[in-house]
Amino acid sequence: MSERALRRIPLEKFVDLKVDYAFKQLFGNEKNKKITVVFLNAILKRTGRHAIKEIAFASQEVGGEYEDDKQSRLDILVKTQADEWINVEIQLTNQYDMVKRTLFYWSRMYHSQLQKGMGYNKLLPTITINICNFQLFNQTETFHNTFHLYEKEDKFRMDDVLEIHFIEMNKFIKQWHEKKLDPWNDILARWLLLLGMVDARKKKVYEEIYQELEELAMRDEQLQDAFTVWQEISQSPEEFLAYQSRLKYILDEEAKLDDVKHMAEKKGHERGLEQGLEQGLEQGKLLEKEETVKRLFKLSLTVDQIAEATSLEPIEVERIIRELNKSADE
Repeated sequence: MSERALRRIPLEKFVDLKVDYAFKQLFGNEKNKKITVVFLNAILKRTGRHAIKEIAFASQEVGGEYEDDKQSRLDILVKTQADEWINVEIQLTNQYDMVKRTLFYWSRMYHSQLQKGMGYNKLLPTITINICNFQLFNQTETFHNTFHLYEKEDKFRMDDVLEIHFIEMNKFIKQWHEKKLDPWNDILARWLLLLGMVDARKKKVYEEIYQELEELAMRDEQLQDAFTVWQEISQSPEEFLAYQSRLKYILDEEAKLDDVKHMAEKKGHERGLEQGLEQGLEQGKLLEKEETVKRLFKLSLTVDQIAEATSLEPIEVERIIRELNKSADE
């Protein structure tokens, strides 16, 4: 492979591959299938005879519960030569219900295999990969966590049908900056650097990541091919317009959620002041949060969203909602 510079366009022109539209153009396109195979093997740590060698892109419709739920169309859904189903999702912003959404859509994919007259033994292993541009698990600093169905005490696996991966990009970037990762000997780290080079929300490009990628691509043909496709997507007026439209929608939705959180805090604060005059500051703060929970619940926000807005534990939010429902029944 000839050594040549990767960049043909200014760094600031590269689209953010963490925006689902751009991600799908690179990894969900039939013509880039070889790139997708390498990327999946890196995440799943498949090598040798266990490696994925061939994939077929499948219909992404799984039937979402909500009209505006973008996950009613999966980002990428493939079937491997070993008859495994793999779904890859990229999430730029935190909707505060990631784990439950993941389990719900995993179950939809698993269930969709079952046809009339088909035995349960025919159901195939189903793998979900979530790449998140936010911190999801506070319990660990590990940026790549994998979940299976295990027995609680002896830790043996119940079955191989469920495999769920979460990759947290902020943890990854932090560890790369701290030089705790070695992309020269870690294939997944190379590909995550590709995803992490541009941060559209912060309007920032990490030139130091580009410089390492440029050196890495001199010995990694698939990585260099991915860079070429990435530049083509970034340079295409039609693709760039579609990308900008999708990015604007995502950031607008994020801003709306922030506005709801701010309004809830403001109204709750006003209510808390009134209660504080009567019952003391601490009691006022508690009532403030309870009133906020009730308002947000009536606005159809999820338990996780309400917990985030009020800084309450989800179990406390559920308690307040139960009391609210009990009062309504009486």
